[in-house]
Amino acid sequence: MRKRTKAREYALQILYAVDITKDDSTDCVRRFWEGNEESSVEVKKFATDLVLGVSDNKKEIDRIIAKYATNWKLDRMAVIDRNVLRFAAYELLYAKDIPPKVSINEAIDIAKKFGGADSGKFVNGVLDKINKTECEGSK
Repeated sequence: MRKRTKAREYALQILYAVDITKDDSTDCVRRFWEGNEESSVEVKKFATDLVLGVSDNKKEIDRIIAKYATNWKLDRMAVIDRNVLRFAAYELLYAKDIPPKVSINEAIDIAKKFGGADSGKFVNGVLDKINKTECEGSK
């Protein structure tokens, strides 16, 4: 598994914990790494940066997701889908060094792996709208 793919999966686990426990993201990151034997500094850094980036920009990210998740309220989405959308939207909106296609494809694959039967399609639809409207329009 590629390092960034692994980091995104870890970020999803941490964001899931933050969402469920309502604990501070920094505390969840610390606890996660205390209980995980990941040796790659790159993986830890990318996963941590994703989680803290989502946390720092959560209000704006959630507003944008809600805008494009037609007929879905954020609090009614599956926790996995919501958090995959959060880290992928963060990448699309703030991580300009990552090609949008990579962020979207990785998010779809992770949603399929950890989410429900239609998670990949749902995530793809929302992220495609975000990318076309919020990202491509601002270039």
